[in-house]
Amino acid sequence: MSKYADFEGLRTQAVTLRREGLSRRQIRDRLHVDNNDILNRLLEGEPPPEWTKRPRAKDDLRERARELRLKGMTYDEIQVELGCSKSSISLWVRDLPKPERRTPAEQARLAGRRRWEHELAVRDVERQATKQGARQEIGAMSARELFLVGVGLYWAEGGKDKPYDRREKVQFVNSDPGMVATFLAWLRLLEVDPDSLCFSVMIHESAHVGAAERYWADLIGIDVEQLFKTTLKRHNPRTVRKNTGEGYRGCLVVRVRQSAHLYRRIEGWWCGIVGAAREADHPNRT
Repeated sequence: MSKYADFEGLRTQAVTLRREGLSRRQIRDRLHVDNNDILNRLLEGEPPPEWTKRPRAKDDLRERARELRLKGMTYDEIQVELGCSKSSISLWVRDLPKPERRTPAEQARLAGRRRWEHELAVRDVERQATKQGARQEIGAMSARELFLVGVGLYWAEGGKDKPYDRREKVQFVNSDPGMVATFLAWLRLLEVDPDSLCFSVMIHESAHVGAAERYWADLIGIDVEQLFKTTLKRHNPRTVRKNTGEGYRGCLVVRVRQSAHLYRRIEGWWCGIVGAAREADHPNRT
């Protein structure tokens, strides 16, 4: 080991050669370092020159493995994450510092978390497959089917008249863009005059109001300036809201002007659906 006594001096030479573009083999032969562990220490933290990097299908895996190693993950943990061999991982990350050893309790917690993340990924694949299969079961929709869906949709989500509060007007409020799109398609089926429609946004005052207005305007195909005044909901600091973040866009309010007659027809249609459903269910009753 006498030739390695001046380790820092040897490291300076190794780093200089590395930065000049020499490969590990060239540096090893130039400095007569025949111990790989010492060569790793001499070149620790120094990336290989570009010419030594050959494009390979596993390049993305290599970069990901290095990221995970820098986060303190072991070879076993990286193998579970990426699904590649530990020998490949060793080659990819051998110049990086070793992570600190974890206690058995920490290792058990991490292993449990990895297993749960894997289980969640499997469940998500199953969830998406079920949704896709159900979507394909719907297929094309006839005008009558859209008509019936729209009546049920409005009666579930739309504004309704009450004996103590006469509100015979068509108004629909929803935060789901799919619900809004279906409702508008239903209005077109009913040949409601587009000029009779009024749109506005309802959203918490702490949200990004301008972004929400642009989102809804784009969805329904109008200019932001055509939206009516936005209704801002006051934020109660004692309330913990879940509907926050970039995905929160409030609700779109759709009103139909002079729609008392249409509202009465919707209520009648709904009563007809309820009566027909009861008749259809009658043979199944005991």
